[in-house]
Amino acid sequence: MAQPVLLLDGGMGQELIHRSTAQATHHWSLQVMMDEPHLVTEVHREFCEAGADIACLNTYAVTRARLARGQNLPTLEALLRNAYELAKQGTTYSGKTNTPLIAALPPLVASYRAETQLPIAQMIEEYQELIDLQKSRVDGFLAETIPSITEATAVLTAADQAGVRIMLGFTVSDDDGKRLRSGEPLAEALEAIESYDPVAILINCSKPEAASQAMPMLAQSRFIFGAFANGFTAIDALEPGGVVDVLQARKDLSPVQYAKFATEWLDAGATVIGGCCEVGPEHIKALDELLLSRGHKKLTWQELAA
Repeated sequence: MAQPVLLLDGGMGQELIHRSTAQATHHWSLQVMMDEPHLVTEVHREFCEAGADIACLNTYAVTRARLARGQNLPTLEALLRNAYELAKQGTTYSGKTNTPLIAALPPLVASYRAETQLPIAQMIEEYQELIDLQKSRVDGFLAETIPSITEATAVLTAADQAGVRIMLGFTVSDDDGKRLRSGEPLAEALEAIESYDPVAILINCSKPEAASQAMPMLAQSRFIFGAFANGFTAIDALEPGGVVDVLQARKDLSPVQYAKFATEWLDAGATVIGGCCEVGPEHIKALDELLLSRGHKKLTWQELAA
C-alpha cells in the first residue's frame, strides 16, 4: 500500500519576484508585503488550489540580521503577524479555510553560506524568539535551507526549549547530495541530531537530482523524511546579503519533469514532498495529481505532527 503523504506548497519568494512590478532588493519579500500584499495572498491561494496541504508563511526574510540591513522596516513582530494574516486570507480565498499555517524558520544571516552563521548561543536565542512570537497562532514550524550541523542543532534546541516540534530542511550540495552546503557529510548531520524529535527531516532548496541522491540515506535513518527542491541552475552567484534575482531558473524543470523527481523520492519512502524556489503552483498541481495516480492518501499536518 502506498504511504500517506503531506504535500507542501512551493516557492513563495520567486513567485513574488515574478509577479511584482517592483525591482528586487535585499528586502523584496518584505517590501512586497507592505506595498503589494495582494500578491502574497494570491500566491497562497493558488498553492492551496493546486493541492498543497499547508501554507508556509512569507517569513523567510524575517530575522534580526536581515532586518538590520534595511531602513524604515516594520518591527520583527509586525512583519511576522502580517505574514500570518496574508496567509490566512489566501487560504480563505481558496476555500480551504482549515489549511494549517506553517511559519518558516530560515538561516538567520544568509542562505547557503554556513560561514556566515552566528555563534550557537545567539542562534538559539534568536530562533527561540521567532518561535515564541508565533507559536500561539501558527500550526507549526519549518526550519528550511539549513546549511550546517551547528545551525540545525541551534534551531532544534530552540524548538525544544520553546516546547514545539518542527520540520527541519537541510540544504545539500548540488554536486553531492550526501553533503550539506557546509561540506559536512549528511550522515554526520543525521547522527548529530539523533537525540532530537523533529516532525520530519527534509532536503530543500537544492537541485532535485541532489535531493534524490540524499533519499537513501534519509530512508536508513529513524526519521520521517522527504524533499522540496529548487529550480535554480546553480546558487553560486548569490553572495551573503545579495538579491536572489541574480540566480537563473532552469528551463528543463517543467511540472511533469519535477513530478518525475518526486516519484523517486516517493519510491524511496518519502512522506513529505513539495517545492522550493522556482517551483510554482503548476508544479504543486502536478505533484497532487501524481499522488492521486499512485494511490497515496493525503497526510494532514495534524497526523504528521501527532
